[in-house]
Amino acid sequence: MSTATPLSLKTLYSGKVRDLYEIDDARMLMVASDRLSAFDVILDQPIPGKGKVLTAVSNFWFDKLRGLIPDHFTGDRVEDVVPAAELPLVEGRSVVVKRLKPVPVEAIVRGYLVGSGWKEYQASGTVCGIRLPEGLQEASRLPEPIFTPSTKAEVGDHDENISYARCEDIIGKQLAAKVREASLRLYQAAADYALGQGIIIADTKFEFGLDENGTLTLMDEVLTPDSSRFWPADAYQVGSNPPSFDKQIIRDWLENSGWNKQAPAPQVPQDVIELTAARYQEALERLTR
Repeated sequence: MSTATPLSLKTLYSGKVRDLYEIDDARMLMVASDRLSAFDVILDQPIPGKGKVLTAVSNFWFDKLRGLIPDHFTGDRVEDVVPAAELPLVEGRSVVVKRLKPVPVEAIVRGYLVGSGWKEYQASGTVCGIRLPEGLQEASRLPEPIFTPSTKAEVGDHDENISYARCEDIIGKQLAAKVREASLRLYQAAADYALGQGIIIADTKFEFGLDENGTLTLMDEVLTPDSSRFWPADAYQVGSNPPSFDKQIIRDWLENSGWNKQAPAPQVPQDVIELTAARYQEALERLTR
């Protein structure tokens, strides 16, 4: 499952989860596979239905957030650009999008102290160099959401957290400010909505591109269980990491398996695969009910 979906369109890129195909100079087809990567290694076992769930969740958010920022949609239908015989391969898991110039940083927003941020805070009292109040616990809600960018890694490599100053060095002060402002605005709007649906968005990652006019444009995926940490609000308790609506079940199993986190990954038990698929589906149902 580490290869791209076999289409007659030219493959532009095959990533950890998504495959990109050329339609023309201005448009491409983005396909979400059922592949799952953990610790930056793509597992041999797919998660049934995952690509369709990710596409449905992402499309939901793009629609909800449309008034806040331009996005990558062209308005074209998948069935108008994919041959009929190949449509079953991508139906429900693909969208037609603009070809943009990617902004070469991951735009991460954290609303809660968890994951690598919690580890850094324990060591230094900071997250990506941002000083936080003393006495916070794991999963504490932050006084206000913080923008903590990272570098984009190639497949198989690890993203690296960077300071805001380093982000400015990479993309320029003006663009960095636009990306930070847009990311925080998008996160706050999404977090407020999701909380009403019983989901806490602890953190999330946005990706942006620039169109031919240099306009900052939201792209790739938005607020999916792959790009975000979703917690059930009714299970939230400061001091512990709540069970999330994503691949955490598989990550936990891999952590306890003795695996050295180098490819290939071990075979994950089928019941763990099925539980993971169910968690992705539950996130979609909660958000869109």
